[in-house]
Amino acid sequence: MADYHFVYKDVEGASTQWDDIQRRLGNLPPKPEPFKPPAFVPRVDADEQPKSKEWLDAREPDELEDLEDDLDDDRFLEQYRKMRLAELREAAKAAKFGSIVPITGSDFVREVSQAPPDVWVVVFLYKDGIPECGLLQTCLEELSTRYPATKFVKIISTDCIPNYPDRNVPTILVYNNSAVKGTCVGLQKFGGKRCTPESVALALCQSDPVLNDGQGGNDSSRDNVIEGVRRKFIEKVVAQHEEREEEDDSD
Repeated sequence: MADYHFVYKDVEGASTQWDDIQRRLGNLPPKPEPFKPPAFVPRVDADEQPKSKEWLDAREPDELEDLEDDLDDDRFLEQYRKMRLAELREAAKAAKFGSIVPITGSDFVREVSQAPPDVWVVVFLYKDGIPECGLLQTCLEELSTRYPATKFVKIISTDCIPNYPDRNVPTILVYNNSAVKGTCVGLQKFGGKRCTPESVALALCQSDPVLNDGQGGNDSSRDNVIEGVRRKFIEKVVAQHEEREEEDDSD
Protein backbone atom coordinates (compact mmCIF):
# COMPACT_ATOMS: atom_id res chain seq x y z
CA MET A 1 0.00 0.00 0.00
CA ALA A 2 1.38 3.37 -1.05
CA ASP A 3 2.70 5.68 1.63
CA TYR A 4 0.92 9.03 1.33
CA HIS A 5 2.16 12.15 3.07
CA PHE A 6 -0.28 14.96 3.56
CA VAL A 7 0.79 18.52 4.34
CA TYR A 8 -1.91 20.49 6.02
CA LYS A 9 -2.02 24.15 5.02
CA ASP A 10 -4.14 26.41 7.14
CA VAL A 11 -6.08 29.38 5.88
CA GLU A 12 -3.67 32.17 5.00
CA GLY A 13 -3.17 34.51 7.95
CA ALA A 14 -4.55 32.01 10.50
CA SER A 15 -2.51 31.11 13.60
CA THR A 16 -2.90 28.57 16.41
CA GLN A 17 -2.87 29.49 20.09
CA TRP A 18 0.34 27.51 20.54
CA ASP A 19 2.02 29.50 17.74
CA ASP A 20 0.94 32.78 19.34
CA ILE A 21 2.52 31.70 22.66
CA GLN A 22 5.75 30.74 20.91
CA ARG A 23 5.88 34.06 19.11
CA ARG A 24 5.47 35.95 22.40
CA LEU A 25 8.37 33.93 23.80
CA GLY A 26 10.47 34.74 20.75
CA ASN A 27 10.69 31.17 19.56
CA LEU A 28 8.93 31.88 16.27
CA PRO A 29 9.28 34.79 13.85
CA PRO A 30 6.47 37.36 13.68
CA LYS A 31 3.44 36.26 11.76
CA PRO A 32 3.57 37.56 8.16
CA GLU A 33 0.94 39.98 7.03
CA PRO A 34 -1.80 38.34 4.96
CA PHE A 35 -1.46 38.92 1.23
CA LYS A 36 -3.70 41.66 -0.12
CA PRO A 37 -3.88 42.14 -3.87
CA PRO A 38 -3.59 45.76 -5.05
CA ALA A 39 -6.81 47.62 -5.58
CA PHE A 40 -8.16 47.45 -9.09
CA VAL A 41 -7.50 50.60 -11.09
CA PRO A 42 -9.05 50.80 -14.53
CA ARG A 43 -6.64 51.57 -17.38
CA VAL A 44 -6.67 55.24 -18.33
CA ASP A 45 -7.25 56.04 -21.97
CA ALA A 46 -5.19 59.11 -22.78
CA ASP A 47 -7.53 60.06 -25.62
CA GLU A 48 -10.45 60.30 -23.19
CA GLN A 49 -8.63 62.52 -20.66
CA PRO A 50 -9.50 66.23 -20.54
CA LYS A 51 -6.98 68.31 -22.49
CA SER A 52 -4.99 71.03 -20.72
CA LYS A 53 -2.36 73.64 -21.54
CA GLU A 54 0.37 71.42 -20.05
CA TRP A 55 -0.89 68.43 -22.05
CA LEU A 56 -0.70 70.45 -25.27
CA ASP A 57 2.84 71.60 -24.45
CA ALA A 58 3.99 67.98 -24.54
CA ARG A 59 2.57 67.28 -28.00
CA GLU A 60 4.56 67.17 -31.24
CA PRO A 61 3.55 69.31 -34.28
CA ASP A 62 1.89 66.40 -36.12
CA GLU A 63 -0.11 65.55 -32.99
CA LEU A 64 -1.28 69.16 -32.68
CA GLU A 65 -2.41 69.06 -36.30
CA ASP A 66 -4.54 65.97 -35.61
CA LEU A 67 -6.21 67.63 -32.60
CA GLU A 68 -7.85 70.37 -34.65
CA ASP A 69 -11.31 68.75 -34.68
CA ASP A 70 -11.11 67.54 -31.05
CA LEU A 71 -10.77 71.03 -29.56
CA ASP A 72 -13.50 72.85 -31.47
CA ASP A 73 -15.70 72.94 -28.35
CA ASP A 74 -13.00 74.57 -26.19
CA ARG A 75 -12.16 77.96 -27.64
CA PHE A 76 -9.23 78.65 -25.30
CA LEU A 77 -7.51 75.33 -25.91
CA GLU A 78 -8.03 75.65 -29.65
CA GLN A 79 -6.43 79.10 -29.65
CA TYR A 80 -3.58 77.82 -27.50
CA ARG A 81 -3.10 74.86 -29.82
CA LYS A 82 -2.73 77.22 -32.79
CA MET A 83 -0.31 79.43 -30.88
CA ARG A 84 1.76 76.43 -29.77
CA LEU A 85 1.83 75.04 -33.30
CA ALA A 86 3.03 78.41 -34.64
CA GLU A 87 5.80 78.51 -32.01
CA LEU A 88 7.01 75.03 -32.96
CA ARG A 89 6.99 75.89 -36.65
CA GLU A 90 8.92 79.10 -35.99
CA ALA A 91 11.47 77.22 -33.87
CA ALA A 92 11.93 74.64 -36.64
CA LYS A 93 12.38 77.45 -39.16
CA ALA A 94 14.97 79.16 -36.95
CA ALA A 95 16.97 75.94 -36.59
CA LYS A 96 17.49 75.48 -40.33
CA PHE A 97 21.08 76.81 -40.19
CA GLY A 98 23.38 76.45 -37.17
CA SER A 99 26.77 75.90 -38.84
CA ILE A 100 29.12 77.44 -41.39
CA VAL A 101 28.31 76.02 -44.83
CA PRO A 102 31.20 75.82 -47.32
CA ILE A 103 30.29 77.08 -50.79
CA THR A 104 32.01 77.60 -54.13
CA GLY A 105 31.81 80.45 -56.62
CA SER A 106 29.04 78.71 -58.56
CA ASP A 107 26.97 78.44 -55.34
CA PHE A 108 27.23 82.12 -54.41
CA VAL A 109 24.17 83.46 -56.19
CA ARG A 110 21.89 80.68 -54.95
CA GLU A 111 23.19 80.57 -51.36
CA VAL A 112 23.80 84.29 -50.79
CA SER A 113 22.22 86.64 -53.34
CA GLN A 114 18.98 84.64 -53.56
CA ALA A 115 18.59 84.05 -49.83
CA PRO A 116 15.12 85.03 -48.47
CA PRO A 117 14.73 88.74 -47.63
CA ASP A 118 14.29 88.00 -43.91
CA VAL A 119 17.58 86.07 -43.70
CA TRP A 120 20.90 87.76 -42.98
CA VAL A 121 23.91 86.04 -44.55
CA VAL A 122 27.45 86.26 -43.16
CA VAL A 123 29.98 85.39 -45.87
CA PHE A 124 33.44 84.42 -44.63
CA LEU A 125 36.26 84.84 -47.20
CA TYR A 126 39.37 82.90 -46.21
CA LYS A 127 42.52 81.17 -47.35
CA ASP A 128 43.94 77.97 -45.85
CA GLY A 129 47.20 78.35 -43.96
CA ILE A 130 46.59 81.91 -42.77
CA PRO A 131 46.40 81.93 -38.93
CA GLU A 132 44.05 84.91 -38.79
CA CYS A 133 41.54 83.03 -40.93
CA GLY A 134 41.59 80.08 -38.54
CA LEU A 135 41.07 82.36 -35.56
CA LEU A 136 38.09 84.13 -37.10
CA GLN A 137 36.56 80.86 -38.31
CA THR A 138 36.60 79.51 -34.75
CA CYS A 139 34.65 82.57 -33.59
CA LEU A 140 32.15 82.29 -36.44
CA GLU A 141 31.57 78.58 -35.80
CA GLU A 142 30.50 79.38 -32.24
CA LEU A 143 28.26 82.24 -33.37
CA SER A 144 26.60 80.08 -36.03
CA THR A 145 25.38 77.68 -33.32
CA ARG A 146 24.21 80.50 -31.05
CA TYR A 147 22.26 82.26 -33.81
CA PRO A 148 20.78 79.55 -36.06
CA ALA A 149 18.42 81.97 -37.83
CA THR A 150 21.43 83.75 -39.37
CA LYS A 151 23.05 82.02 -42.33
CA PHE A 152 26.83 81.57 -42.22
CA VAL A 153 28.79 80.50 -45.31
CA LYS A 154 32.50 80.33 -46.07
CA ILE A 155 34.26 80.50 -49.41
CA ILE A 156 37.89 80.63 -50.53
CA SER A 157 38.60 84.29 -51.21
CA THR A 158 39.80 83.88 -54.81
CA ASP A 159 36.80 81.66 -55.62
CA CYS A 160 34.56 84.53 -54.61
CA ILE A 161 36.61 87.44 -55.99
CA PRO A 162 39.27 86.56 -58.59
CA ASN A 163 42.77 87.76 -57.66
CA TYR A 164 41.61 88.87 -54.22
CA PRO A 165 44.81 89.77 -52.28
CA ASP A 166 45.77 87.43 -49.46
CA ARG A 167 46.64 90.45 -47.32
CA ASN A 168 42.91 91.26 -47.15
CA VAL A 169 41.83 87.94 -45.68
CA PRO A 170 40.02 87.13 -43.57
CA THR A 171 37.15 89.23 -44.90
CA ILE A 172 33.49 89.18 -43.90
CA LEU A 173 30.70 90.30 -46.21
CA VAL A 174 27.23 90.79 -44.76
CA TYR A 175 24.29 90.32 -47.15
CA ASN A 176 20.58 90.95 -46.76
CA ASN A 177 17.87 91.08 -49.40
CA SER A 178 20.41 90.54 -52.22
CA ALA A 179 22.54 93.53 -51.19
CA VAL A 180 25.84 93.98 -49.34
CA LYS A 181 25.11 95.61 -46.00
CA GLY A 182 28.60 95.52 -44.51
CA THR A 183 32.24 94.63 -45.14
CA CYS A 184 34.95 93.82 -42.58
CA VAL A 185 38.52 93.36 -43.85
CA GLY A 186 41.01 91.75 -41.48
CA LEU A 187 40.68 91.32 -37.73
CA GLN A 188 41.12 94.93 -36.64
CA LYS A 189 37.41 95.61 -36.27
CA PHE A 190 37.04 92.46 -34.15
CA GLY A 191 39.87 93.18 -31.73
CA GLY A 192 42.85 91.93 -33.72
CA LYS A 193 44.44 88.61 -32.81
CA ARG A 194 42.65 88.74 -29.44
CA CYS A 195 39.21 88.61 -31.09
CA THR A 196 36.52 86.51 -29.45
CA PRO A 197 33.02 85.39 -30.51
CA GLU A 198 31.68 88.24 -28.35
CA SER A 199 33.77 90.92 -30.04
CA VAL A 200 32.82 89.59 -33.49
CA ALA A 201 29.13 89.54 -32.55
CA LEU A 202 29.23 93.14 -31.30
CA ALA A 203 30.92 94.30 -34.50
CA LEU A 204 28.42 92.49 -36.73
CA CYS A 205 25.43 93.94 -34.86
CA GLN A 206 26.80 97.46 -34.59
CA SER A 207 24.32 98.95 -37.06
CA ASP A 208 22.08 96.09 -38.27
CA PRO A 209 20.33 93.08 -36.67
CA VAL A 210 22.67 90.64 -38.43
CA LEU A 211 22.67 87.93 -35.76
CA ASN A 212 19.33 86.34 -35.06
CA ASP A 213 18.54 83.50 -32.67
CA GLY A 214 15.04 83.12 -34.10
CA GLN A 215 13.34 84.18 -30.86
CA GLY A 216 12.32 87.74 -31.70
CA GLY A 217 11.95 90.47 -34.27
CA ASN A 218 14.75 92.49 -35.85
CA ASP A 219 15.15 95.38 -33.41
CA SER A 220 14.42 93.44 -30.25
CA SER A 221 16.63 90.59 -31.48
CA ARG A 222 19.51 93.00 -32.08
CA ASP A 223 19.14 94.47 -28.59
CA ASN A 224 18.96 90.98 -27.07
CA VAL A 225 22.06 89.90 -28.98
CA ILE A 226 24.07 92.89 -27.78
CA GLU A 227 22.91 92.44 -24.19
CA GLY A 228 23.62 88.70 -24.31
CA VAL A 229 27.08 89.28 -25.79
CA ARG A 230 27.95 91.76 -23.06
CA ARG A 231 26.75 89.33 -20.39
CA LYS A 232 28.82 86.49 -21.84
CA PHE A 233 31.85 88.75 -22.07
CA ILE A 234 31.54 89.67 -18.38
CA GLU A 235 31.09 85.99 -17.45
CA LYS A 236 34.27 85.07 -19.34
CA VAL A 237 36.26 87.86 -17.68
CA VAL A 238 35.06 86.76 -14.23
CA ALA A 239 35.85 83.09 -15.01
CA GLN A 240 39.36 83.98 -16.20
CA HIS A 241 39.94 86.08 -13.08
CA GLU A 242 38.84 83.19 -10.84
CA GLU A 243 41.13 80.78 -12.71
CA ARG A 244 44.11 83.10 -12.20
CA GLU A 245 43.31 83.39 -8.49
CA GLU A 246 43.15 79.58 -8.16
CA GLU A 247 46.50 79.25 -9.93
CA ASP A 248 48.06 81.85 -7.61
CA ASP A 249 46.69 80.04 -4.54
CA SER A 250 48.05 76.70 -5.75
CA ASP A 251 51.53 78.24 -6.18
